[in-house]
Amino acid sequence: MSSQAKLETAVVGVGRMGHHHARTYHGLEEAHLVGVVDGDPARREEVAKEFGCAAHASIEELIDAHPSLAAVSVATPTVHHARAAEALLPRGIACLIEKPLAASSTEAASIARLAAEHSTLCQVGHTERFNPAVRAVVEMDLRPRFIEIDRVAPMSFRSVDVGVVFDLMIHDLDIVLMMTRAPLVDVRAVGVGVLTEHEDVANARLLFADGCVANLTCSRLALKTERKLRVFSESAYLTLDFAKRSGMLVSTNDHQEVLQRVRERLSRGEDLSGLDYMGLVQMHPLQIPEEDALQAELTHFLHCVRSGEAPRVDAEAGRAAVDAAEQVVHALRAHHWDGIEGTTLG
Repeated sequence: MSSQAKLETAVVGVGRMGHHHARTYHGLEEAHLVGVVDGDPARREEVAKEFGCAAHASIEELIDAHPSLAAVSVATPTVHHARAAEALLPRGIACLIEKPLAASSTEAASIARLAAEHSTLCQVGHTERFNPAVRAVVEMDLRPRFIEIDRVAPMSFRSVDVGVVFDLMIHDLDIVLMMTRAPLVDVRAVGVGVLTEHEDVANARLLFADGCVANLTCSRLALKTERKLRVFSESAYLTLDFAKRSGMLVSTNDHQEVLQRVRERLSRGEDLSGLDYMGLVQMHPLQIPEEDALQAELTHFLHCVRSGEAPRVDAEAGRAAVDAAEQVVHALRAHHWDGIEGTTLG
């Protein structure tokens, strides 16, 4: 690809996550990283020097200096996402806004409206959608009846301005909303704050209009990092271990006639205790290839900028995840702790 065909890109906010975005753009053949923006002069100069681009103090300065700017990653603290979107989207500059899209469902809806009004591409950085394990689940096209996701990790002391729901669980809320494709009708949740003023451990039970139930647990106070997904459907059971990049699909699709005969025998009251259950199902081990999810995400983003295609995670999907996270936080704050004193719920 010639340098003339490259898309001019930039990153707004070059903390830990923004630095990863800048590094990835710098390494992509289809991208030309022209600048970074950060409120910390030393930080923006350091990152700009590392990747051979310009350092800017503001988004306005960035836009004035680079009139051909096509795509920007917004990786500032969440509270600044709306202001960045307001500066970029009306000018037709495509945005990839890190998750969560906004600090509230009201702000998230405003960003989504802004993108629609100006017909400007807005993708949300739910990087887990580009995890090969999650993509493998999507390709199975299961109709889930029950979903269980556990996401726990030791305290990193990052993102402590928000609770664990907006910090970690929002990844899984996005995945569940994507898989169910049904309206969320009820949320029950419990959470406890231990080290911060917000919840550090939380569990949520979500009920969807089609009857699907999702049970999500997250913690940033665990002794180890663990991410596991289980999906139950009428025809299959799926389990995935993200850390081990492995899983298992147990399917009944290949044995429907045999299963029907078993049902008939059970209905007649026959004793089937000697029957080998494992012979009635098909087990498919899943090996998940290693892949850089952020690189896949940014490559997809730039492809959509160039082609005009809708992104895999658009602003409306980001808004839905924020809305669900907000409902979980409201539910855990409303939870009544009978007889327990000194609990901090944030």
